[in-house]
Amino acid sequence: MKKSQKNSLTRRNKSVISKLTNEGLLDNTVLVNINNITLEDLIAIKLELAIKQVNNRLYGFDIWRRSGYIIREALLKFAISATQSKMDAARFLGVNYLEFKKLIKKYELEDHFNNENLI
Repeated sequence: MKKSQKNSLTRRNKSVISKLTNEGLLDNTVLVNINNITLEDLIAIKLELAIKQVNNRLYGFDIWRRSGYIIREALLKFAISATQSKMDAARFLGVNYLEFKKLIKKYELEDHFNNENLI
């Protein structure tokens, strides 16, 4: 692959909002409403909705200890969508490039934004 082609892979649109809009999960009305909710309240709402799906039984799911994993995955997705390159995303997160690549594999985000390997 030519260098110019390889670099363009990191400059394509990798927006989480675009991805979810294309999947029909978001529209402008939903985005405006989300924008008016704090992150803490949004997480609490999502958890409340999740618990309703399992009849108020989240036994065995260690939410307190798993919350770090969930937050790190969200930060990683945001860093990828908000930056122009893998190196920029690593810098944004405060990790070196090698650690960033390991995080992409750990959180299984190689194909998250579409079927092409963008990250």
